[in-house]
Amino acid sequence: MTVPSAAPPVLPARARKALSGVGRSGPVAWMAIPALAIFVVFGIVPLFGVLFLSFTRWDGLGAIDPAGFANWRSVLSDPALPHTVWVTFEIMILSWAVQTPLSLLIGTFLAGRQRYRGFLAVLFFIPLLLSSAAIAITYKALLDPNFGLGAGLKVGLLTQDWLGRENLALGVVVFVVSWQFIPFHSLIYQGGVRQIPTSMYEAASIDGAGRIRQFFSITLPQLKYTIITSSTLMVVGSLTFFDLIFVLTAGGPGDATRVLALDMYKRGFQANLMGPASVIAVLLVLIGLALALLLRRLGGSTTASQQEGA
Repeated sequence: MTVPSAAPPVLPARARKALSGVGRSGPVAWMAIPALAIFVVFGIVPLFGVLFLSFTRWDGLGAIDPAGFANWRSVLSDPALPHTVWVTFEIMILSWAVQTPLSLLIGTFLAGRQRYRGFLAVLFFIPLLLSSAAIAITYKALLDPNFGLGAGLKVGLLTQDWLGRENLALGVVVFVVSWQFIPFHSLIYQGGVRQIPTSMYEAASIDGAGRIRQFFSITLPQLKYTIITSSTLMVVGSLTFFDLIFVLTAGGPGDATRVLALDMYKRGFQANLMGPASVIAVLLVLIGLALALLLRRLGGSTTASQQEGA
């Protein structure tokens, strides 16, 4: 006697929908709520608070009084503001010009598979692990014309007033900033290079292309969006340079290295003018947003994520 086989259980429609992958956007959206809440609490709310303070008169301790557009008029009419903005953009452009090619070359080199390159990757990453204030203190001591590295080694080229002359001080700031953040961007480029299919390099080698030709014909074009991402982080991040410049030069000599972030600190916490300082903060946000949108526009109109090597 043949026993009829049991029919397979029929899953409810909702279970079949979940197993088929349809309707998963709901749980994913719920998982994003904590991150969204943190962003709102620590990003959006403080931004509106700073915008509110820019229209008030407050010394940081007493009562907050409305001031209308007085703070905006005083800041925008300040004759020192154009120079501060110029120094900010000067450090931004110079640091980008130094970091981008070096980070690209180091990242491409570290993308190799040799064992010793893993050790070098760890070694190159050390500056990023150090505090900006500690780095500034160290370089300030090393560059001291009387007791620094130049005086100790009796090297005349190094025995200069690096932080006491305007052009030299600006160059030192750019150098130290680049030294600290090149490892981070090298890591970004290293990941980008490793996403490029090796078949492209194999085909180029068969066609007789050398390493340099492969770099310019394959690596650079495939890293277009990686370069845009790295440049956005460099440019927008340079607007927040404060602790390193504050410890290294304090904005000097004179106002040679006084950037917007440092100007905001001096107005708010040294002169107790929270209203004008909030105006500078709003300007920093607007400049950073404009630069980010500009770089995104340069990267192309598509919003889809790049697939390296596709």
